[in-house]
Amino acid sequence: MAKRDYYDVLGVARGASSDEIKRAYRGKAKSLHPDLNPDCKVSETEFKEVNEAYECLKDPQRKAAYDRFGHAAFEGGGAGFNGFGGRGGHGDFGAAFADVFEDLFGEFANARAGGRSRATRGQDLRYDLRVTLEEAWRGVEKTITVPGATACSACNGTGAEGAVEPTTCPTCAGMGKVRASQGFFTVERSCPTCGGNGHIVKNPCKSCAGAGRVAQDRSLSVVIPAGVESGTRIRLAGEGEAGMRGGPAGDLYIFVEVREHPIFMRDGRTLACQVPVGMTTAALGGEVEVPTIEGGRSRVKVPAGSQTGRQMRLRGKGMPPLRHGAGLTGDFGDMVIELVVETPVNLTARQKELLREFDGIAADNHPQTASFFSKIKTFWDGLGA
Repeated sequence: MAKRDYYDVLGVARGASSDEIKRAYRGKAKSLHPDLNPDCKVSETEFKEVNEAYECLKDPQRKAAYDRFGHAAFEGGGAGFNGFGGRGGHGDFGAAFADVFEDLFGEFANARAGGRSRATRGQDLRYDLRVTLEEAWRGVEKTITVPGATACSACNGTGAEGAVEPTTCPTCAGMGKVRASQGFFTVERSCPTCGGNGHIVKNPCKSCAGAGRVAQDRSLSVVIPAGVESGTRIRLAGEGEAGMRGGPAGDLYIFVEVREHPIFMRDGRTLACQVPVGMTTAALGGEVEVPTIEGGRSRVKVPAGSQTGRQMRLRGKGMPPLRHGAGLTGDFGDMVIELVVETPVNLTARQKELLREFDGIAADNHPQTASFFSKIKTFWDGLGA
């Protein structure tokens, strides 16, 4: 039976590029593959034919010989070819299919150079740390206790008794995985001998049971910079959980929370506080003494006629910028003071009498009251209309 033209087998023109030939083969091989067409002799025959055609046309030299002499180029030793490179003319179907296996299914679990490492990086840890507003203002150094795992001192983290280095697994040669061929496919799984580690510990360390690490709390000194806010994250590299069998340690992440203050409220670098003032001081003017975050005091002038809610600002008495020292006063935020006018209570008879006399003075001394009643009168006049 005469062989079909290789270009016709793949369904491409004679001038087709290598990419076009490869694409055509991928489609044909996938649809005719024996796994998708079990017990189908026709598909099996066509699949072999497609592989034979692609094995020839994918090679530039063989393709050139075929374009010139046709099938005769590979018969009777013609052009120096015997079948497909001395394979008896049947074609290496596995090699041909493997050429496009990556494109069809992706690269399947190739081993990394040097094999799989037995060491495993330790987990990252989180620690929530609460500080006062005063500590956030000046910066502070805290000693914390971190629970976790540290490298076993008995085996120096190797997991083997006497700190002996583990031996390479003979089953997977240190790769941590083994492969098994199933037809045209290769299946890869973890090595059953070493459990995927790539190495075997013959005499596990009694202190850590071969893990290379033990559970142990650690004390660390942490520097909290001035200006931190709630939610600030500080990373301490290598201070997390120890790695398995000598692997590198993870990192420790400290999340800072600034406690609420009984006097000050914070908004970024601005501090605010409410200061009560007597009715007389608010009416006549005067001074009030207010605390500051560094523990000092400042005297603030209260203008005559001040009302509740009036704000005054103290420059440079707020919070420092993050990661700057407390000495950089020029970069500090401000402190905002909000006045709260107090109404006197527990008055004597004489004080009440004086207030009644004061209440009867001209409305010009009560501009807000006069304005309010004027609006009410206008509202009522509008209803009457």
